[in-house]
Formats: sequence, structure tokens, C-alpha cells
Amino acid sequence: MSETERLLQWVLEALEDLKAKQVTVLDVRGKTSVTDYMVVASGTSERHLHALAGKVVEKLAEHKIKPLGVEGERSRDWVLVDAGDVIVHVMLPETREFYQLEKLWRVENEPETAPVQSA
Repeated sequence: MSETERLLQWVLEALEDLKAKQVTVLDVRGKTSVTDYMVVASGTSERHLHALAGKVVEKLAEHKIKPLGVEGERSRDWVLVDAGDVIVHVMLPETREFYQLEKLWRVENEPETAPVQSA
């Protein structure tokens, strides 16, 4: 397993630990040079969003990884954790529906990305 795949696995574990909703992994290799994977997840409330993002940061710290940045710490509807090869977007469902990141990053004629889990 590559370092990037391990990083992705740790992110997914952190989100699962706190019951993130509709977790989707977008493989954006070849579509952008910014990152390899984007993980999009929904939280049930502002407090849940911040707890999820905090858990991702905590999980990375367990493995001695410091995020490049965390954006939206004061936001009520979207928090982003930039872990380099994996960027995590945690949003309220209505914000996620509005921005439709999955649709934005899907290439024409490419099948829709299946959720990792649905709750």
C-alpha cells in the first residue's frame, strides 16, 4: 500500500469513527496536480462538521502528519482539511448539494463515483 493510500485510509477511518454521512472518494489523479484524492463527506450539524474535521486532524497527528491547512474552522457549513495528497471536504448536506463537487470533478463519460458508505 502506498503512502497516499495509507493517508486516504486514515482519513476514511477518522470519518467513519464519528459517523460521517455519504462519504465519497474522488480519484482526481490526472485531473489536477493539487492532490490525488478528494474525500467529500456530510455532517449532520455545524458541531458535527467541526468534530469530523477535528477527528481527521487528530488521526493524522497519530501518524505524525500535520495538515497543510484547515479552512473554514469558523464556517457553519463547510470545513476543508488539506492533507496534501488527500483533501477532505466536510459539508452540511445543503451546501454539498449546492456546490456538487462530485459532479464538478467527474470527467465527461466517466461513471458517477460511488459512495464509500451511506448512512
